[in-house]
Amino acid sequence: MNKLSRMLARKFVLAKPFEGLPKLTDFNIIEETIPTELQDGEILAKAEWWTVDPYMRLRSVANMKIGDQFTGGQVARVIKSRCAEFPEGSQVVGYFGWRDFTIYKPVPGGPRMYSSIQKMPEMKGLPDSYALGCMGMPGNTAYHGLLDICQPKSSETLVVSAAAGAVGSLVGQIGKIKGCKVIGFAGDDDKVNWLTNELGFDLAFNYKKVKLDETFKNYVPQKIDCYFDNVGGEFIYHVVQNMNEFGRISQCGSISAYNAQRKPGELPLVPFDYPLFRFNQMKLEGFNVRRWANNWFDGINAIRDWILEGKIKVRESVTEGFENIPQAFIDLLEGKNTGKQVIKATN
Repeated sequence: MNKLSRMLARKFVLAKPFEGLPKLTDFNIIEETIPTELQDGEILAKAEWWTVDPYMRLRSVANMKIGDQFTGGQVARVIKSRCAEFPEGSQVVGYFGWRDFTIYKPVPGGPRMYSSIQKMPEMKGLPDSYALGCMGMPGNTAYHGLLDICQPKSSETLVVSAAAGAVGSLVGQIGKIKGCKVIGFAGDDDKVNWLTNELGFDLAFNYKKVKLDETFKNYVPQKIDCYFDNVGGEFIYHVVQNMNEFGRISQCGSISAYNAQRKPGELPLVPFDYPLFRFNQMKLEGFNVRRWANNWFDGINAIRDWILEGKIKVRESVTEGFENIPQAFIDLLEGKNTGKQVIKATN
């Protein structure tokens, strides 16, 4: 390979704008020729793992045009390097997108985080794919989004929506480590059983089979202190109705609306009890995980150590093959994954 002056790389691009849930016909694989003779400071990396995450659906609407490559993180092996920081043979976590080979030039002294490039975390024997999940951006989202925003206290009650996903499953387990009573909501009975029987949630419910207000009143008479919101929509209304004074809400995601189609000019409408929210002095705070770029490995290393101590359990939904990334993405948006959805390179 190193003797060739150029090589073929594959990447996925947007074929047509999404209408509701993405379809396989919305994606194209195209090939491009890239050089193997690098410039000073560049690396040539080969993908070993890819991630798909819900935010990619939102970003496709906001930022992508037909022909644009899909963004996202990957664990990659540096197969050629003219950058001392990332030598040949090393692994990196790079925001290289849905492609198999990448030439990248790290900015000297520039950002080193999930949205650019960083060295692999110190895995201590854990799977490399964890660097895209529990020891990557989703892990820090759970860690900081819960501990820094909700600031849960021992004996408080924490509710988590989309609790069987990559972020929610970690949030609930971190809540248990901090002494909270944890109540999760997921979309099917197998996920509900996983939350209670394996992850240690105190209670879990299939949101498709219960009435939220009734469930909270029957099973959470002490009311809710913290809510980690992964779904948006009307869920938050019922939480506010059943929340204690000084309740805290960490607004992480709104997957319930990512595939919604609205008419031009139509506003998203969510019921919200402003007087009750104000009277009970609650807090709702949105965040982006890049807020913690300067202490990026604090959360990652804490989660790693909790895994090694047996305090956190991790499950991945693994798809094999670069060509199957779009289907893995669609499955994620349909809630078919349990835990983190990752894609493994097969060659």
